[in-house]
Amino acid sequence: MPDSILLWFKSFVPPRSNVDRFERMRSCAGSLFGILLAGLASYAILPREAATIWLIAPMGASAVLLFAVPASPLAQPWSIIGGNLCSALIGVSCAKLIQEPALAAAVAISLAIGAMFLARCIHPPSGAVALTAVLGGPVVHDMGYAFVLAPVLLNSVLLLLAALFFNNATGRRYPHAQQSAAPHPHQTRDELPISRLGFSHEDLDAVLKNYNQVIDIGRDDLEEIFLQTEMRAYHRRFGETRCQDVMSRDVVAVEFATSLDEAWRLLQTHRLRALPVVDRARHVIGIVSRTDFLEHAGVEVHTGLAAQLRTLLHRVPFSHSDKPEVVGQIMSRPVVSAGVDMPVLELVPRMADGLHQIPVVDADGKLAGMLTQSDMIAALYEKNLAAARSLPAAGLRSAA
Repeated sequence: MPDSILLWFKSFVPPRSNVDRFERMRSCAGSLFGILLAGLASYAILPREAATIWLIAPMGASAVLLFAVPASPLAQPWSIIGGNLCSALIGVSCAKLIQEPALAAAVAISLAIGAMFLARCIHPPSGAVALTAVLGGPVVHDMGYAFVLAPVLLNSVLLLLAALFFNNATGRRYPHAQQSAAPHPHQTRDELPISRLGFSHEDLDAVLKNYNQVIDIGRDDLEEIFLQTEMRAYHRRFGETRCQDVMSRDVVAVEFATSLDEAWRLLQTHRLRALPVVDRARHVIGIVSRTDFLEHAGVEVHTGLAAQLRTLLHRVPFSHSDKPEVVGQIMSRPVVSAGVDMPVLELVPRMADGLHQIPVVDADGKLAGMLTQSDMIAALYEKNLAAARSLPAAGLRSAA
């Protein structure tokens, strides 16, 4: 066989999957759980008669999407509910209006796809629902439009409920947001700093529009993949600086029971923006910032800042008080932290999008240091400066 023909055949073989063993087992277990739950519940709810259909075949295809690729736009709640309902209604209507089964099936599939595009609920198994309504035989035809409610809607809802529970219980976010958020925390028209570098939301939208095909991946996931690819390319070019290389090690920290006036004094004395809150074993349990103090003091525009802060910091001479008295009552948690071996570049998006400081913990989860925006800027400056200095040297070697 000529090599060209062999290569042509090999081009149809998909590449090896990057999904690990746990994810494969999770998907298999999810489909087992979902179909079993939907089938048993439908059997218990529907009349137990010989002509009763309690589980339809397209649910098997829906289970593949909901449990194997739960992040797909084709697997979202509106996709399965809307897609199956539209297709069932169209399929039953075509079966009633068109006597020729082959023509009825073709028209049903065509109209179902058009309806799903219009309603933004593309769900491939819904095509099989429309086909089942047309070619399901006398039992399905005798049910008429009741087929839309049971088993189609009933099966779809039960399978969706199983997917909602199982995916979230096993660490998969579901439902999955299908529109990338573009927050404006400062209430201005400017994008977040990290969004002003590299490609923009508009760039991605323009490319997707030119691509002009349905893609089986959410827009936010696609954007995240591109960002991670850019980050990996930067790692390859400039190497990795880890948190332990640039973090502040002599960290001023407080405990849960530290008084508010003592914590505020530490912030002022050391000119800090925030203090990590630790337990007796030095595990980070929270973080208290100047913003936390201002929020709990009720500071608003055109109000007396000093007076309100004094009221918050002043200890109440009673055993019980509604006013916060210790750091643990106003600290923020859970805390975003980083490991000592984490590359600094992985924290750039978080720092650029609002965090000013991140506690760094060791392998035991104990406080090892603090990484601030100043540390981040210094690390990135040093790396880029070293790269810039190496370019002239490389040019001289090439000329020689």
